[in-house]
Amino acid sequence: MAAELAVLSAQVHTLQPGTPPATAVAVADGMIVAVGSDAEVREACDARTELVDGRGLTLVPGLTDAHIHALRGALRLVGADCSQADSPAAVHAVLRAERERVAADGGSWVRGHSLRYDALAGTEPHHELLTAALGDDVPAFVTFNDFHTALATPAALAVAGLQDGGAPLAGSAAVVVRDGVPTGELREEEAMDLVRAVLPPLGAARSRQLVVDGLRRLNAMGLTGAHVMDGTLATHALLRELEAAGELCVRLVVPFQIDHDTSADELEELLGHRDARGALWRGGVLKFYADGVVETATAWLEEPDAHGRVTEPFWPDPARYAATVARGSAAGFQCATHAIGDRAVREVVDAYLATGAARERRHRVEHLETMADADVERIAAAGVVASMQAIHQQWGLPDGSDPWATALGPQRTARAFRMGDLVSAGATVALGSDWPVASADPRPGLAWARLRRPPGAPDIAPMQPEQRLTALQALEGYTTHAAHAVGEEAVAGRIAPGLRADLTAFAGDPLGDADTLPDLPVALTVVAGRVVHRA
Repeated sequence: MAAELAVLSAQVHTLQPGTPPATAVAVADGMIVAVGSDAEVREACDARTELVDGRGLTLVPGLTDAHIHALRGALRLVGADCSQADSPAAVHAVLRAERERVAADGGSWVRGHSLRYDALAGTEPHHELLTAALGDDVPAFVTFNDFHTALATPAALAVAGLQDGGAPLAGSAAVVVRDGVPTGELREEEAMDLVRAVLPPLGAARSRQLVVDGLRRLNAMGLTGAHVMDGTLATHALLRELEAAGELCVRLVVPFQIDHDTSADELEELLGHRDARGALWRGGVLKFYADGVVETATAWLEEPDAHGRVTEPFWPDPARYAATVARGSAAGFQCATHAIGDRAVREVVDAYLATGAARERRHRVEHLETMADADVERIAAAGVVASMQAIHQQWGLPDGSDPWATALGPQRTARAFRMGDLVSAGATVALGSDWPVASADPRPGLAWARLRRPPGAPDIAPMQPEQRLTALQALEGYTTHAAHAVGEEAVAGRIAPGLRADLTAFAGDPLGDADTLPDLPVALTVVAGRVVHRA
């Protein structure tokens, strides 16, 4: 079969050890059919082959975001974007503008997202941040940038029947109450969902379009694949629909989310769908949460945080979490668990080791923001995958005065984002963004992994500089290690004949200057041999 598409006269980083330099790649029927010199690759082409002039381009294996909320996240970025508001006054301005927009459309609810903790100016989360801008009678719901915490006005809480805080929630989830009165702070999904349930619905057509538009944006950033961390049976149904309509343009691995209140019957039903798949998506993974986030004391730490707050696990009964992991592993599922605090990381690794199949199943730990030395070694020795997000360091400050670092304290921040230690120990470190928490764009993600400071700001001291990755190690995090993380290293993550034709082309070398990497244009994105983005 002649090639359908060929890129010629490019620089090609195959990430395939032991192969000679290449300048060209050809693909057919969704697979790579030739890699080598222009002359060698032209032999696989005929008059029908689309030839792409690759002069000035660098071709790499298709980039994969190893931790993203690509589907649910698209439905959560609705309303006012608070991501650039770094003070209460700036938040008020954004919310007032959103209130005017909503009123002009005949609505009453004000929604917002990506609120930064530093916008609180050192105070505890409280609905006064919203009511000062909107008044007491406006129902409003605004999520923080970690999407583990939200603020709701008293009017919104009243609509949800939470004017007295409602019934206590399990584990680290909470509708926070002080002196008998709700503060408006909602911790973790279980609490936030109580208000989400009364929000005006987006509607099926708008929801679908938000997802499709979000996937196309990933292509424009150079992403060909993603590990989506919040799936349900309804998610699988949507993916079937999108694929049938030709609108699925990113290769997806989609776990089922398993929570502490998932019943045994619900779990068994999901286990029956282990092999669900389409041409560009598949399941076979279970996603758990062991804890929450550092800033609001829902991350599970070995010792109280620096403010004296004692933290708790997401699962009220950690033994039940371990038993559920064991059941999923025995059923042939890979297990992936959100674990940010050092205690959470330890408990998750314990649960994985107890299955006896950590290496075989490629069980994964997600985030690992702070961890002990012993767990670095245990993860590497057991073949557990470390899935990390270097770009999350963007909210840190070199002097440790940011909300995350002040909550952890200096001893634990010294053990933060230990990507370098894990790679040196021999662990697989897959990189991603956790979008919509942070930008899904892999270019700043790659730069942060290499610099551990803001790209383009060489005067700012890097955070834990000994943990920096090399340019190649960072690229591997989005390619070969991302493929290994889901057991697909035999078919993905490299450029070689017989592998999937998922390719990303930049207008320059992504292994070059890390400070300019975020601005490096994406020239071409190819998924299963199909051009899904062209500059």
